[in-house]
This record gives sequence, C-alpha cells and structure tokens, in this order.
Amino acid sequence: MPAATFAAIQQLRLPIIAAPMFLISGPDLVLAACRAGIVGAFPTPNARPIEVLDQWMATITEGLARARAENPQARIGPWAANLVTHSSNARLPEDLALIARYRPPIVITALGSPRPAIEVVHAYGGMVIADVVNLNLARKAVAAGADGLACVCAGAGGHTGHLSPFAFVSAVREFFDGLVIAGGGITDGWGVAGAIASGADLVYMGTRFIPTVESQAAPEYKQMVVDSNADDLVVSDRITGTAASWLIPSLKRLGVDLSALPDKRERVYDSNRSVEASRGWKDLWGAGQGLGSIHAIEPVAAVVDRLESEYRQARARFAALR
Repeated sequence: MPAATFAAIQQLRLPIIAAPMFLISGPDLVLAACRAGIVGAFPTPNARPIEVLDQWMATITEGLARARAENPQARIGPWAANLVTHSSNARLPEDLALIARYRPPIVITALGSPRPAIEVVHAYGGMVIADVVNLNLARKAVAAGADGLACVCAGAGGHTGHLSPFAFVSAVREFFDGLVIAGGGITDGWGVAGAIASGADLVYMGTRFIPTVESQAAPEYKQMVVDSNADDLVVSDRITGTAASWLIPSLKRLGVDLSALPDKRERVYDSNRSVEASRGWKDLWGAGQGLGSIHAIEPVAAVVDRLESEYRQARARFAALR
C-alpha cells in the first residue's frame, strides 16, 4: 500500500470518506470535506465534457494547496477521484490521462475492474480502492491488485449492496488485509464507530452530505432528504438497470410507476454522454437508509463537527463498558 497516502489517511480527523455521488459531488463539496479533515471524493463523470474535468481537478489541487499553505498545522484530508471502469465508458483513457497529471492521492474505481487504473495511479504513488458490492467482486479486485476495498453494503444510497456491513467486513477480512471501507446506512458518528469496531478502516458516507450547502443536489432534493426516513425508500433495478435505492417521494413527484417499467435495461456508463442523457439520476433521486437522522441543510464543516462529537461519545461509551 502506498506509504504516503496511507499516512495521510492515518492523520484524518475522522475515518470518513465523503463518498463520490453521481451529479451531487463537485469541487466545492470535495474541498469542504478535505478542509474539514476527512476524505473528499467525486465521480469523474460528474464533470462533462472532459475540459470540465480538467478544470475541476485544477480547482481542487490548487484549493488544497492554498489551504495547506494558509494553515500548515491543519488536518486537511486527501482527495479522491472516482473512475468508472466499465467497458462502456469510452472516456476512460482521457480520465486516466488527467489522473496522471493531477495525481489524486486516492482513486476509487467503480462498475468494473480496478486493473485499468492501477499502473497509472501506482506510478505516482497513489492508492487504488475498488468499489465492490459482493464477495465475488471483492476477490476479483484483490486479485487485480487493488490497495483497498470500498464495501457497498445493504442500506447504501444510489447503487446499493445487499450484505450487512458487519457480515461484509468480516468476510472480506478472511482473505484481505488491505484498507477496508464500509458503506451503507451510516449517517452519524455512532455508526462510524460501529463500523470501525467491526474491522473497517474507514467509512463511506454519502447520503449525509447530500443536504449540505456545498453539494450540487437541487434544493428540492436536499429538502426531501431532510424530510424523509427509511420508510420512504424503495430498492429497484428498473430505472438504471442496477439495483438502487430511490426516494419514493421523488418517484411520486414524477408519476413513476416502477411496476410499469421494463425489468431489463441496458447499462451504459459512458462519460462522453451528456448529463441530460442520465435521466434516471437527474430527475429521480436516491438516498441511503440512514437519512432519518438528518434534520437540516448545513455546511459540511458543521456536519463534520457533529460527526466528531458523536464519534467521541461512542468511543467513550466503548471505554466505559466492562
């Protein structure tokens, strides 16, 4: 595992990655997360066309350099770029060229093997984490040379998993001693502490950062997350072709009847396509099962402050148990 990146992770204020969320995570959210002392991440398909991705990466690297120069003692987290390595993504070579240029400390691969990114990222000392939803994909990612696994578990927003976080982490630890990230339904510091106690090194947290000032989500989307709870979710593969967790009020808003949709959809993840072509995510909104603990639209800094307080309370509770 690349030593410099691992050292940066060890110095995080909290063991959290602000998970890369399609159409939601952008430079403002990444910079705010890193400045707050956690890992900030975004999916490269959010930046279209490729010239926009170049601008975003420049904005992030320059912004973090300024932050470190202004306060050398601050705990500023590393940033991560999320690459779609599915065979349908024709823009992957261009994305990788920008990865090589801007050198994000962490690259997270999704919807395909991490293999296409490993040589490029390892060449400059970065770390490759593979986003996986089951044990079969986890074993394949380890065999391909991934430095870490982001275990997307039951309760996750967006494209969700089916395994309990506790079962997933435990099973992965049977064959992998690298970095393990657990994600799925975790939106408070108590959940972070539970995941770390179960054997994870970091926590993937997405839904908690949808209703933040810095997120790119529509104001109505942010408010819907604040107003909803786990009973307002449904998991279906009829919108994008892959099982995802959707906000029922979002479906009702547009009159979408899942039972009337075809049960098979072609899965295409080409970043050269316009965002307008991604109607399933642009007009319909997803979230994870932890949204019931979210009560306001706030800046990222305020969210992380609360997460730290909760995490410290959880650690104190552990220490007091006998």
